[in-house]
Amino acid sequence: MSSHYPEPLLRLIEQLQKWPGIGAKSAQRLAFHVLKAPREDAERLADALRDVKSQVQHCSICANITDADPCVYCTSPDRNPRIICVVEEPVNVVAIEKTRDFRGRYHVLMGTLSPLQGIGPDALRIKPLLARVASGEVEEVIIATNPTVEGEATALYLSKLLKPLGVRVTRIGMGVPMGSDLEYADEVTMTRALEGRREM
Repeated sequence: MSSHYPEPLLRLIEQLQKWPGIGAKSAQRLAFHVLKAPREDAERLADALRDVKSQVQHCSICANITDADPCVYCTSPDRNPRIICVVEEPVNVVAIEKTRDFRGRYHVLMGTLSPLQGIGPDALRIKPLLARVASGEVEEVIIATNPTVEGEATALYLSKLLKPLGVRVTRIGMGVPMGSDLEYADEVTMTRALEGRREM
């Protein structure tokens, strides 16, 4: 990267490079795009960044992202509180909602078990899930972690914790191929995965 650029532009390129999937050249292209865009566009972008950090939070019940706590999924009278779908990240909620078939509620773990990366059960939102199930209202927990090694290990771990609580524990069907992420699954694949869920 050229040090001949003005300092503010260098700072913008440096910040953009911290984003996932943005290398030095992409960051430079984006920075020059911002520079060429009308001032109002740049200010709207800055406002959107500020707003997302100040107004978007995690739901105190399910940990999905929301601008109102509790979120719409946890407060909607149209959703079945007896079925909870457990996912890894908030982006997975969107993938399942695209099917328009699931009418239960969610629980976001905020990751998966990964001993090699030092992520154990205490780093995930497992205790709040167990508390929700222990309340007695929940009849089924659908484990919809990604079909990866970490996702499978997390699913097995959760199953062992949940079954003694007397709740039905199912795993999404493998309409979603092993090694892929739910966020990339299309509606048909996701629908089949939900329909093909199995007991754990």
